Amino acid sequence: MQEDNPDELVTYTVDRGVATVTLNSDANRNALSTPLMRQLLDRFSAAAEDPLVRVVVLSHAGRVFCSGADLKETAAAREAGEVPAALLTDVLAAMWEFDKPVVARVAGPARAGGLGLIAAADIAVCAAEATFAFTEVRIGVVPAVISATVLPRLRPRDAAEFYLTGAVFDGRRAESIGLVTRAVPAVDVDIAVAGYAEDLVRGAPGALAGAKRLLRAGRDDIRTELSGLAKLSAEYFLSEEGREGVAAYAEKRDPAWLP
Repeated sequence: MQEDNPDELVTYTVDRGVATVTLNSDANRNALSTPLMRQLLDRFSAAAEDPLVRVVVLSHAGRVFCSGADLKETAAAREAGEVPAALLTDVLAAMWEFDKPVVARVAGPARAGGLGLIAAADIAVCAAEATFAFTEVRIGVVPAVISATVLPRLRPRDAAEFYLTGAVFDGRRAESIGLVTRAVPAVDVDIAVAGYAEDLVRGAPGALAGAKRLLRAGRDDIRTELSGLAKLSAEYFLSEEGREGVAAYAEKRDPAWLP
């Protein structure tokens, strides 16, 4: 069993066949910065290569599961015509293609890109009290990249409601629309996650990988889809509305388009 390193943005431990990958950047609410996403890819690679790992639990330190893109980093890089969150395509593809079961443990709020991580997991358990929102339109962008994993989970009416309004919803609603597998009281999240992990490690590794291939049948070329969505995302982040929305968010004011 490996020990957590508090200096790491994503920690990694293994115990009895279960690798726990923990977002550990509480200072910025586990935002999807470039360093965090690179470390997240490294941790999934380590789990993929370890024959003793049968299941991966994606967890988080601190109160927030993931606040979405690191908007401070995005604003700085955008001046050079770059969008760091494009690396999210690699993260989502790695999770979607992963041959071992992935369970998301969501004990706190998740926003925007964080919902893409949750949807990419095979099973997701959240606290009923946790809150969720696709906040992109409120800062002048669209939930493009995460659509590759989110839209297969949601009914069209639910997707339209939350993509267009950016409204906040709770864990029970997240369960009812298919974003998560189960919503339980906060005190029961770890028990529920452990129960799923215990069930999953009983599956034969080759059979689990084969079952996952069946589940993603017809969507094996997700990287091509993500590439196109990343270009669309960049267009909006680099647009006039995107610039104004991110600036308004940073300055804690209403964007100029509000009537």
